[in-house]
Amino acid sequence: MVSNFLKRNRITARQVWEMVKGLIRNIAEAFLIIDDSVQDKRYSKSIELVKKQYSGAEGGLVRGISVVNMVHSDGREHYPIDDRIYDAEADGKTKNDPFREMLIHAFADKHILAKTVLFDSWYSAWGNLKLVHALKKTFFTTLKSNRLVSPSKEEGYVRLEAIDWTTPERLQFGVIVKLKKVPFKVKLFKLVAPNGDIDLELIRK
Repeated sequence: MVSNFLKRNRITARQVWEMVKGLIRNIAEAFLIIDDSVQDKRYSKSIELVKKQYSGAEGGLVRGISVVNMVHSDGREHYPIDDRIYDAEADGKTKNDPFREMLIHAFADKHILAKTVLFDSWYSAWGNLKLVHALKKTFFTTLKSNRLVSPSKEEGYVRLEAIDWTTPERLQFGVIVKLKKVPFKVKLFKLVAPNGDIDLELIRK
């Protein structure tokens, strides 16, 4: 219903929320998913927000509008609850700014009860991780292989790709590490994925 409506009409993020707030199961066990997408406008020539940018769906550069989306999921149903257009040239914001704005808005104004936030490596900047932690939420994300982590004081900071994953215990239970500028430790698990991404789970100490 929501997707069909969005295809036919131009509506604001507030209107989307008004449509779906009565449909979501607002429970602590739910998830908030934040990701960006590019609305393909390759044939448009006069829309101000259209510019050439990378699209994961296309696997390359396309002309389009970049949107940062927030989706609420209870594991069965998925509903969009917020979005922001990303246009750094117009407002000087990075993609991390709408991430933080929507997250704060979701809990402070929409009174979302979800305890877990999911996002990819693009949003794993230290400021975002600290915000999720300050909101007393758990996050799952991925890190790029060149991210610096510290398994121990003795080892200091090393590139993520240098961590030894041959130990069965680490593969099963993960490894606790420290990230630069992040005042709490996190647990890393290696994903079985072609690109070697590492899943990162917040550990509250």
